[in-house]
Amino acid sequence: MPLTLHEIKPGIFFEADDFTVTAFRVTHRGPDCLGYSFETKARRPFLAEKADALGVPFGPQRRQLVNGETIQLKSGKTIKPDDVLGPLQHGTKLVVVGDAGRTDDILEHCRDADALVIESTYLNTEAEMAQQFSHLTAQKAAELAKEAGVKKLILTHLSRRYRERDVLSEAQAVFPDAVVARDFDSFQVKRG
Repeated sequence: MPLTLHEIKPGIFFEADDFTVTAFRVTHRGPDCLGYSFETKARRPFLAEKADALGVPFGPQRRQLVNGETIQLKSGKTIKPDDVLGPLQHGTKLVVVGDAGRTDDILEHCRDADALVIESTYLNTEAEMAQQFSHLTAQKAAELAKEAGVKKLILTHLSRRYRERDVLSEAQAVFPDAVVARDFDSFQVKRG
């Protein structure tokens, strides 16, 4: 079977019709450490009540409007997409960061994420050790989530030296909507 390897560099490296995956640099103990942002594309929602009021029938003409095409009704009336589409809404955004030694350089990549998955290897009582080994504390991860306007914080990569509830308590003191991910956990990420 043919195998092709592609080096991932910062920027969009995968794009489909409905979402993109973007890589960004993360400071850790070496070069080429990356975090990833998965984001559905922004869209203008179809306002069915406006279409109903304008007499747009159910079917392909509604799809044409959603696709940005102007239509003409049987009555001869012209309907433009702007007549039935709402304001542009940003897509759903999931940011995933493995190990990170600092947060100031990833803040903008995390901005307004619907969910942020990030390490919290240490508690703040060992913040110096966290810095020495280029990891985050639960408090630091929570501060990032709060400053970036994240909706949900999902903590990973906890040191075995701590109890999960202590990590969660430290994070939730700063950012109440924080959880600790366990093996085989499943999360649904929705916009807003």
